[in-house]
Amino acid sequence: MRGPPPTDLVVPGASHVRRSGEDPTSNPTDLGTTSFDRHISRAGLPRIRFHDLRHTHATLALQAGVHPKVVSERLGHTTVAMTLDTYSHAIPALQHDAAVTIAGLVSGSALTE
Repeated sequence: MRGPPPTDLVVPGASHVRRSGEDPTSNPTDLGTTSFDRHISRAGLPRIRFHDLRHTHATLALQAGVHPKVVSERLGHTTVAMTLDTYSHAIPALQHDAAVTIAGLVSGSALTE
């Protein structure tokens, strides 16, 4: 008898840990292209690659202000530099905020706490 689906978290970069009795060829983190394409089609969404969801996740997280180190860890990148090199275009507000901060420091109008 099958129980409820597993609720374990998937940790980027970690190997899938099999449970006793689990099919050794299965990997719950591998949705499979055919299955994914079928779900996308049924939902009436434009065709995208499964890997595009990873980029979407990272871009949306950074744009929402999630700290780059957290995004880097979620993606399983070895360094935050890798994440920022790849996705810094998605957060142009960083450049603007940096310019405003430096301008305030130079002009002496920066807020101090």
